Amino acid sequence: MPGSELTVHVNRDATDTLDPDVETLETRGSLAVELHGHERPAHVHCRLEGALERIATLEQTNYYIEPGSVTAVPIRIDNGPIDDPIEGRLEVVTGYGSESVSIDVTVTPPPPSVDVDESLTEPRRDRSNQSAAPGVLEGIDGASGLDPATLAVLVLGILAVAVGTVSAATIGGVVGVVGAVIVVGGVGVALWMLFA
Repeated sequence: MPGSELTVHVNRDATDTLDPDVETLETRGSLAVELHGHERPAHVHCRLEGALERIATLEQTNYYIEPGSVTAVPIRIDNGPIDDPIEGRLEVVTGYGSESVSIDVTVTPPPPSVDVDESLTEPRRDRSNQSAAPGVLEGIDGASGLDPATLAVLVLGILAVAVGTVSAATIGGVVGVVGAVIVVGGVGVALWMLFA
C-alpha cells in the first residue's frame, strides 16, 4: 500500500473525457496519479477534498497533458500522528469543468511498531545441558584415546556387522553368507581408512 499509484486516462474515448482505473484507493503513504494523454491535448486540474486535505498536499494543481504522454502528479501524505483511517476525495477535472471524476481515497495509519528487547537478539543457551555433555564426551575420549567421531564410526560398524550377521542367519544359504561377507568387508575397509 505505501507508494500507491492511480492511473487516469485523459481523452481516451472522446474529447474532454476522464477514465480512472479505480474508483477507490487505500494507501498508507504518499501516492502518485499518472495522467495518460490520448487523442487530443488537455488541461487537467486536480484538487483534494474532505479530510484528505488536512494531511495531503499536491505540488501543483494544473497540468497540461500532451497526447501520448504520461504526466505524474505526486500527492505527498503526512500521516505521522493519525490513529484512525482518514477519508477524502481526489477530484480530477478537465474541459474547463465540463468533465470531472472523483476518486475516494482512504489513508490508513501505519502499522504499529514493535520494540525488540536487545536481549532477544542473542541466542539462548541452556546451561544445564551444556555442562553435562562435555563431561561425558571428555570421559569417553580420555578412556579410549579416540575422538567422539571415531567412536561413532566404530559403534555404527559394530551395529552393521551385527545386523549383517543376524540377516545372514535368518536368510541362510549362499545369499545370506555373501551379504554378511560384504558387510564385514565394508566395515573392515572403513576401519582401515579411519586409522590409516
